[in-house]
Amino acid sequence: MKRISKLEAVLWNIAFPGFSQLLTGNYLKGILFVALEFIMNMKSHFNQAIMYSFLGEIEAAEAVTNYQWLMFYPCVYMFAMWDAYRTAMPSEEKLSFLPFVFGAYFVTVGLIFSPKVTILHIHPGPIFLPILFLIPGLGIGFILKFILSSRLQ
Repeated sequence: MKRISKLEAVLWNIAFPGFSQLLTGNYLKGILFVALEFIMNMKSHFNQAIMYSFLGEIEAAEAVTNYQWLMFYPCVYMFAMWDAYRTAMPSEEKLSFLPFVFGAYFVTVGLIFSPKVTILHIHPGPIFLPILFLIPGLGIGFILKFILSSRLQ
């Protein structure tokens, strides 16, 4: 099995969930993550929503998005990243899952509230609001990891 750094593992999975697993020789997991990403992407119309969002057509992005399918995306995406990160660790890192779990949770909450939220008279929509929600999710996860890790030692 090929070794890659934690950063490389996370960055490849940001590009496409499952790539890190394929690079390290975990072919079954890699193919599963790639297949899940492909299915969720197609069923949710995620790429079309991203395109409309970047063009500033938030209403079109909302209209094309299938929220029932897109709700699965953050959990699978963050789990694939955590799995690659964990596999790349030279030793067991306690509570390494917390930032990934809270990131997935907050992105999902951002997606749920995206049709209703306006920030400074701007409606971020189903792509940009979940991305914004990732920041506090990761922050809370890292803070909890730090606090709990210091108490476990």
